[in-house]
Amino acid sequence: MENGFEKQTGIRHFFAAAGYSLGGLKRLLNEAAFRQEGLAFIAGLVLLPLLGAGFRQMLGYVGLMLLLFAFEAINTAIEEIVDRVSPEYSLAAKHAKDLGSFACMCVIILNVLYIAYTLGDIWIF
Repeated sequence: MENGFEKQTGIRHFFAAAGYSLGGLKRLLNEAAFRQEGLAFIAGLVLLPLLGAGFRQMLGYVGLMLLLFAFEAINTAIEEIVDRVSPEYSLAAKHAKDLGSFACMCVIILNVLYIAYTLGDIWIF
C-alpha cells in the first residue's frame, strides 16, 4: 500500500484506470473550453456527413477531436498543478499556463484546417 492507495493488478487495474479516466472527464466537464469543444464536436458529427463527408473523413475528424480533448485535459492538468504549487502570481506560472493554452490553440487550428481541407475535397475535387 502506497500513500494510502492499494495498487490494483489484473482486471481490477483495468477497471480502476477506467474509473480514473471517467473522473478526469467529469473534471474536464467543468471547463468552459472543453464544453465548447464538445459542442463543436457534436456539430461536426452532424454537419460533416450532411455536407458529404465519407467514413475516412469522419474518422480523421473524430481522431483530431479526440486529440484536442486530450490536449485540453493536459492543459487543465497543468493549470491545476500550477494553481496548487504557485497560487500567487508568478511569471513562470503564467508561462506554463500560456504554453498549455498555445498547445490547445495549435490543435484547434489543425482541426479547422482539416475541416477546410475536407470540405474543399468534397466540393471542389
